[in-house]
Amino acid sequence: MPSHAIPKGLIVSCQPVPGGPMDDAAYVVAFAKAAVAAGAVALRIESVAYLRAVRPAVAVPIVGIVKRDLDDSPVRITPFLGDVDALAEAGADIIAFDATDRTRPASVEALAQAVRGHGKLSMADCSTIEDARRAHALGIDYLGSTLSGYTGGPEPTEPDLALVAAMRELTPNVIAEGRIRVPEQARAAAAAGAHAVVVGSAITRTEHATAWFDEAVREGFACAPGASILALDIGGTKIAVAQVEGGTIRREAIVATRPADGPDAWIAAAQSAIADWSLSFSGIGIAATGVLSSEGWYALNPETLPIPNNYPLVERVTEIFGAPAIAVNDAQAAAWGEFIRGGHGGKNLVFLTISTGIGGGIVVNGQLLEGLSGSFGLLRGPANGGGPLEGEVSGRWIAAEAARAGHDCDAAGVFKRASAGVAWAEGIVAQSAARVATLCRDIQMMLDPDHIVIGGGIGLASGFLDRVRENLAALDPRLMPNIVPAKLGAKAGLVGVADVAARRLADRKTA
Repeated sequence: MPSHAIPKGLIVSCQPVPGGPMDDAAYVVAFAKAAVAAGAVALRIESVAYLRAVRPAVAVPIVGIVKRDLDDSPVRITPFLGDVDALAEAGADIIAFDATDRTRPASVEALAQAVRGHGKLSMADCSTIEDARRAHALGIDYLGSTLSGYTGGPEPTEPDLALVAAMRELTPNVIAEGRIRVPEQARAAAAAGAHAVVVGSAITRTEHATAWFDEAVREGFACAPGASILALDIGGTKIAVAQVEGGTIRREAIVATRPADGPDAWIAAAQSAIADWSLSFSGIGIAATGVLSSEGWYALNPETLPIPNNYPLVERVTEIFGAPAIAVNDAQAAAWGEFIRGGHGGKNLVFLTISTGIGGGIVVNGQLLEGLSGSFGLLRGPANGGGPLEGEVSGRWIAAEAARAGHDCDAAGVFKRASAGVAWAEGIVAQSAARVATLCRDIQMMLDPDHIVIGGGIGLASGFLDRVRENLAALDPRLMPNIVPAKLGAKAGLVGVADVAARRLADRKTA
């Protein structure tokens, strides 16, 4: 490698937010000098003008790039041969360019040749190991993980250390770049085999770094010991009421209800249950079946819980309890509870509660989806005249099938008999498990979650998940859903809705 090669160490990308307060040559030069003074072994500078300004101010190697937004190509980083010429003339030691396999103005090979023609070193900004292999075969000097996660699909939140490690198998000249925001991630990138590690937004984009810390502080406020949330989980036969602080249930009461009594009576019963608690709370989180919106509360399947259309749930709870309230679908609240407290790992999770009906919740890239998302129980089933799937799987269906076969017992009784080897009961449970297995396979194909978490009285009944997994045993391992039992049980909805309420109420206070 020539003398202007990149030493092992930290590269600071001095790229201000375009159009932001620091998008000025004087600030970029100041960033560059400060980074070098603190130990950066190289810099990554965007634009010919900023490169010309920085070059006389520092002695370390500079990786130069040009960013463009093109109408006829998704390639943004140094797309033209003329960009290579301009960067070389401005003093770049290493010239980086997009090396992905996409429609582009100039081929990767032509860009690499142009860089060599100027006596400079080249860096391939890659998105996959296939990009890296092609770039390495072309003799490009450095391979970067820069574009992993930026060429389609949801943007990840973590650096792609697996790609860094895979590139290290090709060459020692690997540069880790992308979503490295804290020192621990930089350390992990170096440990994964990177020759150098690029950090940009965390150091030189004040707007981005401030937003990350602001979000963390808001979450801290939401989980602070003093942030006491009253959580209500409204079901068809009972309401669970809990005081939740920092994800911990401090006290709880269960109130039996009758669907026919209606929501006014349910809320009054919840209020009576906590009359002697003598507590103050900063807000209320309500988890309930059906759809909850600014217009009100209504049932998707009235057989599960009859609700007057557009019942003003949030307004009524706020009025009765005297504190601000938010409402979330109960299965979505449970999904969030399992995601934040269940210890399942990953950023993508689907939750299924299989009980009186089927509810669901979806977390994608660490964000809870609301509205109609997760209404898996209302998908059309293969039997029952094309009615809702929950009408062919749930506890109500299991009990109805037992009655149809001449046996007077509820779902729990059917499972007890199935465990004892009673043939008719085994047949009913097997049908329910087979249909849930099909649903899980379809969910995996549609959403590819890290985990499908299953809860509810039916979902967690003895042997049920084993039966579901047996129905999927013949699947290609690459298509196999990772089905795991819910960890929080009946507490998931309370924990989840309390956290959602705490976050949203904290946002309102700081807005």
